[in-house]
Amino acid sequence: MSIPVRSTPSTTNPLRRNIAIIAHVDHGKTTLVDALLHQGNVLRMNERVAERALDNIDLERERGITIMAKNTSVQYRDVIINIVDTPGHADFGGEVERTLVMVDGVLLLVDASEGPLPQTRFVLQKALARNLSPIVVINKIDRQDARPGEVLNEIYDLFIELGATEEQLEFPVLYTNAKLGTATDETSQAGTNLEPLFKAVLTHVPPPAGDPEAPLQILVANLDSSDYLGRIAIGRIVNGNVKLGDNVAVRKLNGQTESTRVTKLFVFDGLKRTEVNNASAGDIVCLAGIENITIGETISDPECQEIISSIEIDEPTVSIIIGVNTSPMAGLDGQYVTSRNLRDRLKRELIGNVSIRVNETDTTEQLELIGRGELQLAILIEMMRREGYELQVSRPKVVTRQLDDQTVEPVEELIVDIPDECQGVVIAQLSSRRGNMLESVKQGNGRVRLEFRIPTRGLIGFRSQFLTDTRGAGILNHLFSGWEPWHGPIEDRPTGVLVADRPGRATAFALSNLQDRGMIFITPGTNVYQGMVIGENSRSSDMDVNVTKEKKQTNMRASSADEAIKLIPPRILNLEQAIEFINNDELVEITPANIRLRKQILAANQRPKREPIRNQAN
Repeated sequence: MSIPVRSTPSTTNPLRRNIAIIAHVDHGKTTLVDALLHQGNVLRMNERVAERALDNIDLERERGITIMAKNTSVQYRDVIINIVDTPGHADFGGEVERTLVMVDGVLLLVDASEGPLPQTRFVLQKALARNLSPIVVINKIDRQDARPGEVLNEIYDLFIELGATEEQLEFPVLYTNAKLGTATDETSQAGTNLEPLFKAVLTHVPPPAGDPEAPLQILVANLDSSDYLGRIAIGRIVNGNVKLGDNVAVRKLNGQTESTRVTKLFVFDGLKRTEVNNASAGDIVCLAGIENITIGETISDPECQEIISSIEIDEPTVSIIIGVNTSPMAGLDGQYVTSRNLRDRLKRELIGNVSIRVNETDTTEQLELIGRGELQLAILIEMMRREGYELQVSRPKVVTRQLDDQTVEPVEELIVDIPDECQGVVIAQLSSRRGNMLESVKQGNGRVRLEFRIPTRGLIGFRSQFLTDTRGAGILNHLFSGWEPWHGPIEDRPTGVLVADRPGRATAFALSNLQDRGMIFITPGTNVYQGMVIGENSRSSDMDVNVTKEKKQTNMRASSADEAIKLIPPRILNLEQAIEFINNDELVEITPANIRLRKQILAANQRPKREPIRNQAN
């Protein structure tokens, strides 16, 4: 049976489709891509591959999230379908924004139980603004709490709220179980494979438009690198064609033009790149041999002066100070420890990460790193740590603006899904952080969904507290919503910290005597230095303590008794938790082997006495 093919007057190749898969975090994008790869014969039935085949970064596999957008392709019948798998977390929205310029349609995945969430709104808004053809995919229909009919109505409401056109509202709807690789257009009829989804893509997503006879134009949307090929530019050919060995011009973001030559040309073929001699309008290609190219620049025919509009990215809202490690243990296990090392690494990050900014500070030893959120900044810092960098970072702050002689700050739309019995404590916490509750909806099964509007400041350091208050059963999602006048002060962490008053090795005896004082962060045998934070004080003030003290041994019985000391398991903070925990007068020391908390001023007699302060500036 023939498949109806949607065409346009400027169609260049009816045997191509370019689509992106967009969704809120954990709604099943990467799992669906895995199923498409198997059923598109990219992967043999007997071929062993890791689950989430496109998540090739260690942190992606460890955390179960997509951090970087990925390109792949499958063939259905005689049509090549180029697929972009995008991140679902709001902090990596820049990856979504830059990849949408390469596609003509989107698969909007929505969980059959959770329905549209904040990031769903963000990615759909960007897709509709670019007039991309949407296909709605309601996933996880096998869930016991699935409610596909209600979710579909919520999706329609979201489309209308975002100003979708009549044509965009005529979207097809498919119901899928991505894990099993099935799709159906009727909830009453179980699917057997993804054939309905493949057909929907061919029918409802137009072939790429462009003029193959026009001068060459490619908008660079992504970058990669190779030890052998150097920097690799990834983008869609908007017009014209490109051949191996062609002389091309690079229209730089600063208005300058550089001449270069295409030394290698690739297209995506499943999970790999295939070298080709030429490509035409509508193809997504990789070009090697172009040094110093940056996302948003245009590769064109040397005679073509027209520049494609650059990629517009929402401005970042959260900043952190990143600097050289100055602790007494600096340089013990890091390979890159100087300010030059940090600058060079962040300059490289700026090339391919369009959603961050790096600013100079008053000192050459520190830089201001600005991103979309705490998670994005923590991920970048964790990558640097694993690469061998040593550094120290401050508490995150929000970026403010002056508008009409008034200070404005970023505000988030926050949705929490929690057990009923946790409502009181969560509402109280968010209210103290200037959150304004907009809606409360009973979800059934003893859970409730609460919607808030809250300053971004109010979410700094909140996630760990939220997981504690909900005993790990809460789900938290938020999305940048806009700028509003300053909401007033927000209290800092109400508790003080336990601070080592001397260098040495922590003992079980000393730690056992401190357990009643608060929560301990280290284990016996840990090397400490003066000013290092070793725990959280149960009171509001800081306390300098001796964690190296040993029990005086007067006889053999006393010596053996020390072995019977029972310690409460310490709370070992990961990088993200450590950054969330610290106050303005504290830092996180990060090395390849260790994460330590410390005071900015190490000497106790030089530190001002800690007072409960309000978060005036951040």
